[in-house]
Amino acid sequence: MKPILPVLLILSLAACRDPDAERRQQEAAAAQAQARREADAEGIGKLYDAAVTATDWEKAKIHGAALLDQFPESEAAGRIEPGFAEVRGKAEAAREQRRLQGLWHYNQVAAQGGTQRSAAIYSKDPVDVDGSGPRPVQLVFRDHPEWKRHAYLVLPAGDFARTCYRRCQVSVAVDGQAARPMAAYRPDTDEAIAMFITDNRGLWRQASKAGSIEIGFPVKAGGERRAVFEVGGLDGGQMPGWD
Repeated sequence: MKPILPVLLILSLAACRDPDAERRQQEAAAAQAQARREADAEGIGKLYDAAVTATDWEKAKIHGAALLDQFPESEAAGRIEPGFAEVRGKAEAAREQRRLQGLWHYNQVAAQGGTQRSAAIYSKDPVDVDGSGPRPVQLVFRDHPEWKRHAYLVLPAGDFARTCYRRCQVSVAVDGQAARPMAAYRPDTDEAIAMFITDNRGLWRQASKAGSIEIGFPVKAGGERRAVFEVGGLDGGQMPGWD
């Protein structure tokens, strides 16, 4: 006959278990876990709030997305969710503005009588001006102590139309609007393949206010070519006195 004492002991212990006490323990453990989650969520929420206060929209977007993804049911998530779409939009705009700013190249070099300053940008897409293949066109604003202010296009290959050695016109379209003519000329020199826009101040004003400008110019190979420049990130402070 097998001993019955262990079986009786197990039955006795089972009978002594308190279901209410176990439920309370489980509820307490769940409450502690929830409190930890709420605390973690609030920590991210504070980082989000600090980024918003500092108008660091890209960082705010990162913290907000993490909060909504990891703790969607938290009080902190419920608090930020109504305004997060606006923050996300501002973050995307800030990232785009930073990209546009990075398209510009600024330079300062010592020159006779002071400092030469320049702001230059390459075309959004390369342009084939002579059949040898597409290459980027460059737009330059230059301020020289002796030569004064100029705005000009630079071709890495090919050339502008021969008629432009005296005087011709380029067409300038701002943000997709109708193009307008602007006087231009190509200096009779082989030092650089450049086309100077006569109204450099007018072109600067357009570039400083626009998102993009498209410049059409006649080429030696015949016809007109067009180059689009994403100018929205221009920093006028790099060229004192131009604004």
